[in-house]
Amino acid sequence: MACKVNLEVIWLLKGLSPSAREIAYFRKNNATAFNQAFRYFVVLLKDWKLIEGETIAIDSFKIRAQNALKNNFNQNKIERHITYIDDKIKEYQEQLDQADTELDCQEVQNKIVYQKSKKEKYQNIEKQLEQSGETQISLTDPDAKAVVLHRNIVNVGYNIQAGCDAKHKLFVNNDTGKVNDTNALSSMAIDAKQLLGVEHLKTLTDKGYTTAKQLNICTQNGITPYSSPKEHSSQDNGLYSMVDFKYNSQNDTYICPANQTLTTNGSVYHKPNHKVKHYKNRQACKECKLRTLYTTNKNGRFIERSIYQEDLEENKKRVDNNPNYYRLRQQITEHQFGTLKRSWGFTYTLMKGKQNVLSEVNLLMICYNLKRLMTILDPKELKNRLKALWSLLNLIYEVISTISRQFISKPNLTYSKKQLHKTAIT
Repeated sequence: MACKVNLEVIWLLKGLSPSAREIAYFRKNNATAFNQAFRYFVVLLKDWKLIEGETIAIDSFKIRAQNALKNNFNQNKIERHITYIDDKIKEYQEQLDQADTELDCQEVQNKIVYQKSKKEKYQNIEKQLEQSGETQISLTDPDAKAVVLHRNIVNVGYNIQAGCDAKHKLFVNNDTGKVNDTNALSSMAIDAKQLLGVEHLKTLTDKGYTTAKQLNICTQNGITPYSSPKEHSSQDNGLYSMVDFKYNSQNDTYICPANQTLTTNGSVYHKPNHKVKHYKNRQACKECKLRTLYTTNKNGRFIERSIYQEDLEENKKRVDNNPNYYRLRQQITEHQFGTLKRSWGFTYTLMKGKQNVLSEVNLLMICYNLKRLMTILDPKELKNRLKALWSLLNLIYEVISTISRQFISKPNLTYSKKQLHKTAIT
């Protein structure tokens, strides 16, 4: 639209006016190029010392996809549809037994055939869901998932992950994957660390990212996470809670409020998204006078401890000891998301497929970083830096072209490092 009504854009494009379809195909067909351009731009900003790479705040925002909610299915939804159809077929069969004329029978029979065709359709979707290994399936855009946009409003869309540098609040990296943030921390943090080429990195995230395993992976890769601690998931049922049991790290045991020791057999039990060890003392629980205050389990109280529990505890200490530092998280990320969604209207995508959606995200983040540069540097300074960069790229292109021409004219010619350097200078 801007290329038709904005005089500045018309002048920049020299009167070109691409249609919406052409722009859409341009984004779709150049997804890899947009990704590489954004990442190169981030490295350039790091070289200009506008990105420090010391503290990265990671957060996410959700956008709607080109896939209606009615075309998104999970197992429960499929079963509800099939149950409804079975009830309708049963109802029509009863009507068939009571039909008076042949015309009425034919009409009811057609309804039964139609319902059976619908049932077959949902059974095929169920097979697709089983083969995919996922918990849900979208028919129009297979990569899109049902996500909670806000206030429990569910729509089919994407959960966009974004990393922002603390110095000037510039975007560093992005991704999209699962419907929530549970397993996104380590991949985003490691990607940012590698892209910026730093040895150590600190991350700031909200409690949606606080997963013991993810914190452990970050720590093992030279990343110090500051993630909002979660309260323990044990129920408040009037019994002694988890915090009343003291862990002894030297002996790998727990001491209960009755001063009894709960031990583990050392086995690691696999649970969804984490691994745990069990601690118990059946004999002591059986003879304990305070048993009714501990548990209602006939085998006595037992405790599950994640094998990464120490990472959770260390993370909590860091956040509790540095409240002002952790408070920077919202200052670093929230404004960018507000700009993209509220000011620029990026609440939905016209693209289908993860890579194509990310091409749109990369394009918008390039634009955001450019606009931020207009504030950080004055326009004249930015213009001079870009001119210098363009001159450097032209020089590199000329060097490569010169060497290529000499190789073509003399295919058996070999160059030493000194000769290549001399050729580049000349």
